[in-house]
This record gives sequence, C-alpha cells and structure tokens, in this order.
Amino acid sequence: MKKNIAVFASGGGSDFQSVIDAVKSGYIDAEIKLLISGKDDAYAVERAKNNGIPYFIFKKSDYGGDSESMFSDIGGLLDERGIDLVVLAGYLSILAPGFVKKYYGKIINIHPSLIPKHCGMGYYGIKVHESVIASGDKTSGATVHFVDEGADTGDIILQREVEVKDGDIPETLQRRVLEAEHKILPEAVKAVLEGKCVIGKKTV
Repeated sequence: MKKNIAVFASGGGSDFQSVIDAVKSGYIDAEIKLLISGKDDAYAVERAKNNGIPYFIFKKSDYGGDSESMFSDIGGLLDERGIDLVVLAGYLSILAPGFVKKYYGKIINIHPSLIPKHCGMGYYGIKVHESVIASGDKTSGATVHFVDEGADTGDIILQREVEVKDGDIPETLQRRVLEAEHKILPEAVKAVLEGKCVIGKKTV
C-alpha cells in the first residue's frame, strides 16, 4: 500500500517540486496528500494547484499566536489523511513541541548547509549562505535530518557537499546548494518511507 506524504512549505517550493517530480516518476512510491503553508501567496501553493494537490493555509495570527492550538489542528488534518511522513521543505514556522512529540520520527527537514555548521535559530534562507561566505568555509552543502524539539539538531539522514567557489556571493552559492537539495530530498524521503533510515542511525 502506498505511503502518504504531507509537505510543509512557506516559499517558492522548489524542494516541494522535487518531491512531486519523484512521486510522479515512480521513484518514490507514495502519494502527496496535502501541502501545508503559512502564506497564501507562497509559490508552493501554485505548485500544489498545478499538480492537483490539496493545500491548506495555517497562520499563527489566526490563532492569536497560539502555536500549540494551530499545530493541534494541523495534526488532526494529518491524522484524517493518514499521513506517514511530514516533509518540511522551506517551512519557516517553528513546530510546536506537542506536534513534534506526537510525530517524532515521522518529520524530516531540509537545511541548506552541512549541519552542524551554519544552522539553528535564525539560520534560514539567504542568511545561511551569507554566514558561509563570511566564515571563509571552502565547502557548504545541504542536509536532510529528522526533526526534534531543537533547531536543526535532529539525526542526520543525508548530506551533500557543495564547493564554495572563489568569487561566490550568497546568491550564487544558494543556487548551487539548491541543486543539491533537489537531489537529496527525494532520496531521503524514499529511504525513510522504505524503512532504510531510523532515528539513531545514519543509514541510507
């Protein structure tokens, strides 16, 4: 029986698209049951529309800032759809601790650096690549990891290195790291759904 995926995305959704394409090609034997976003105007929502994937917008402002209540409602929706795996693909809201505890081992995230470097609170989007350039590091990359209650502290599933080239600026590095993200995110989703990767091991 096919497994069911929920993707959470707040921005352009190119990582989301990489999972869509992998499902369509049969590389991932699963169905994307829904997209969760915090923004009506996120291009990820357009990608969901274009691919016939149901989407739902959840804003903390609609819950008076009560994260636990919002994620309780999101969790109810996931349970209703029989979700086996939550994929965070550029989702900028911090997950409520109760939600993480409930779905522990079933939530993965993609981060645009080689964790444990350039990660944690405040490290997202272009800020990550600005930090890499400022540090003088010669390599960066992308990481897929399980989500725990910390910020980018869960067990690593897959990483892919990307060279930091002479003359790189954050935007050029970001583009190359994104290419790596598009390769390893489907690989990680497939591995987790096939039971090849469990928390506590880095087996893929």
